[in-house]
Parts: sequence; C-alpha cells; structure tokens
Amino acid sequence: MIGIKLSIEILIIYLSMVFLVSCANKTTVDKKDEKNNDEQNHSNYDVVEYLGHGSLKLYLTNGKVCYIDPYAGDDYKENADLILITHEHMDHTKIDLITQNPDCQIIRSADCIIDGEKMEYKTFDICGIHIEPVQAYNSNHKVSECVGYVISSNGKKIYIAGDTSKTLQMEKLANYAIDYAFLPIDGRYNMDIDEAIECEKIIKAKHTIPYHMSPGETFNEERAKKFQTPTSLIVHVNEKIEIK
Repeated sequence: MIGIKLSIEILIIYLSMVFLVSCANKTTVDKKDEKNNDEQNHSNYDVVEYLGHGSLKLYLTNGKVCYIDPYAGDDYKENADLILITHEHMDHTKIDLITQNPDCQIIRSADCIIDGEKMEYKTFDICGIHIEPVQAYNSNHKVSECVGYVISSNGKKIYIAGDTSKTLQMEKLANYAIDYAFLPIDGRYNMDIDEAIECEKIIKAKHTIPYHMSPGETFNEERAKKFQTPTSLIVHVNEKIEIK
C-alpha cells in the first residue's frame, strides 16, 4: 500500500510539473504572437488608407487616428481622435460611422475659413500634426464654404484637395514640397481628368493620387488609369500607403 501511495504521489508531482511547463510555454508563445501582431500593426511612418470616394483614414505614428470626409467604405473600426470635414455635402460628412474617443475633435470648413477668396484661414495643431486649410472651390462649391487640407506630420506633407477644381492657391502649394496629393477627377461636381493633370503640374507633389472619381462609385479603375502623370499613383479601396 505504501508503494502504491508513493507511486501516486510521484505521478501527481510529475503531472503538475508537465502542466506548469505547458503553461509557461503557452505564455511565451502568446507573448511572442502579441509582439508579432504589434510589429505588424506598427509603422515608423504615418499611414494613409483610402476608404473610397473622397474618404480617407490617417494612422499616425503616435497612435492617433484621423478620418477625413467619412462616407465611403466600411473600415471605420478604429476610434477617431480627429475628424476633418472639407465641406458639408452629404458624401463627406457621415460622422455617425465613427466611434469617437472622448477627446476627439472635429474640424469643419466653417471652423477654418476667415476669408476664402483672400486665402485667409485658421490653422490647427492637433494630435501632433499641423493642419493648414487651403482654397477649394468651383461652380458647385463655394470658396466661402469649402476647404482642402495640407497636413504636416513627421516632416512630410499630405494635400487633400476635397471637392474643387483648379484654385489660385495651387500656385503657392508648389512651394510646399508636398509628398502626397489627393485630387478629385470626377468631371461632374469637380474638375475632370485633364484639369486634374494640369493641377498636378502646378502643385508638383512627389506623388499624386486620384480620388473622388465618379459620382455614386466608391472607386473607378478605368478613370484612375486615365490619370497618367509622372507622379500619378493609383491607390485602391482599403489600400494603405506609408507616407515616406
């Protein structure tokens, strides 16, 4: 009996050791997986995701998330720290798609414009980025109601034109050394492809991305491909690009 009891005690000790080693290994694997996930989600650069139509999402290296003209697409899962609205048309203002963090700030065109015709705008420093509103207008969009945005972050500049055609201020934007410019090309509510190509030559961004391509469409591959310039870059829906 003593021998049997001793054997049972040894077996229990053995099984306990196996269990503890298994748990330790699992914790190590879990931490490794967590680290890998963090590495996959982390970038040394700000990242822009094209959500479709005129909607964009900006992931900042400091962990903040900014949405611009929310409307199209379905990737609104990250909470917002900042929301930028270029103008109040319904296809740029679906803020209800987004869960806002408690300290989220929303900047609308009305918050920016002092005198659009004189190119006088308020600027903002929020979430570690500098935001400079700029002219946006055409026959469908009043200069007193619409803006584009130049976002400066980590030494890089992104120009988001909003709804517009060629503006007087684009001549000045040529001096900004813009890294990425988003230009509308729908040709109905905004400039067409030929005028957008003309604007690309004026602005001289390193990369120029067509968006807001066709009324009622999230993305139009055919129109995107017609925007052919030395700096043109096609970005598809839910595609992410590092700003570097």
